[in-house]
Amino acid sequence: MEEASGPVLLYGEAEGIVRSLRTLPLRDTGSSGWFKQHEYIEKLNITAILNASAGQEEIIKELLVTHGKIPTIIHELISVEIWKLKVYPVLCQLQDFQPKSTFPLYMVIHHEATIINLLETIFYHKDVCESAEDLALDLVDYCHRKLTTLASRAPSQDRVLTHAASEASSLQELTIQAESLELDIALKCLSVLRYITDNTDSLPLSVTTRLLNTHNLPCLLVELLQHSPWSRRHKGQLQKYESGRWLPVPAEDQLKMTKLDGQAWISLYNLLLRPECNRKYNINSFTKGQLLKLRSFLTDVLVDQLPNLVELQRFLGHLSVSDPEPPKTELILEQVPEVWDSIIRENSGKWKAVAKHQVKHAFSPSEQDLRSQAQRWAETYNIDILESLAPDKPKCSLCGSEAAKRCSRCQNEWYCGRECQVKHWQKHKKTCDLVCEAVKRSPCDGV
Repeated sequence: MEEASGPVLLYGEAEGIVRSLRTLPLRDTGSSGWFKQHEYIEKLNITAILNASAGQEEIIKELLVTHGKIPTIIHELISVEIWKLKVYPVLCQLQDFQPKSTFPLYMVIHHEATIINLLETIFYHKDVCESAEDLALDLVDYCHRKLTTLASRAPSQDRVLTHAASEASSLQELTIQAESLELDIALKCLSVLRYITDNTDSLPLSVTTRLLNTHNLPCLLVELLQHSPWSRRHKGQLQKYESGRWLPVPAEDQLKMTKLDGQAWISLYNLLLRPECNRKYNINSFTKGQLLKLRSFLTDVLVDQLPNLVELQRFLGHLSVSDPEPPKTELILEQVPEVWDSIIRENSGKWKAVAKHQVKHAFSPSEQDLRSQAQRWAETYNIDILESLAPDKPKCSLCGSEAAKRCSRCQNEWYCGRECQVKHWQKHKKTCDLVCEAVKRSPCDGV
């Protein structure tokens, strides 16, 4: 297959990339082959987002379904999650691991965010959900793990991590950045789960059982709506998380439902009121108490914005005056998710060996290899091309306001003014240096 020429793919390039996707052993994470596949998935992600934003034909979605690659994408997602949980901490503790640059490690850590972003973009479509096949269970488990962690987060955690980053070593800072990515990943999982609940009638019965009775997702959604981790007060100003940034909310918009609020409410509506879900959900005394907490949130202002919630109000009103039904005793042969268990089983007791192998073969690149990676990264994220296609104006990389000024060195980051640029410099400096070095060197210079 020919090398893809830029971040936005033509049909022939996209089809070649999709055909080439394959599941990779955990041991190969960070290898040259792994990085090539990461770049391919990143380009698929960028193209899918731009196609969807512009209302164009969603060729990436069609190709992934046609060639049966949705299970491959889900397997990659869970593999990199396990790498972050099991291998990365061991890697950081190895005494002989003194990387010249944390850039390759960051790209592996960012891989998880890239994949869940791609899935959020395409899982809106019913045929994508169906093509996940048995791995829909693995994806449900993955999303549940992320949302459970999100529900238990301290509200001020993001601010603490941001402050700590300026005083940490490169590896410590990388760990902080990885943790800060978790919020964005978890919120995309909320959207993916909502799309799955839209299609429970065409998915295996085990998916519905797992959502409702194994994980009791409705109760988890109640917790999320109560704590609203996508909202916070910062210096007295209400902010909501949107498009990867904390954005200030004008006073006139503070009662307006956000996309994330909507995803949680629609998921609840689906899980409680869709016939195939309502029949299967075991509502006991505890579950009833949790669900009835929703009544205080269902104000006239909220229902006006999402009229279907009137039916949810009626359901909760009926639930409040009825006794919980006896547990449903129907016989169900439940499928079990396999990807997580198979990867853990294959590598159990070998985490240190995997980490040492990757130090030697993946995360100690020569200076020339590092420049080559940076060059490829700069081509993948060609900002000029993306700006010409993206419908929205650029946003400040720090505060999220509309931006008019760009970093004069790398041309990759946007800022609303000098103050935000200075505050963001400590975080942006390493990437800026790598991109500038890559731009200086052309392919004919030996990179």
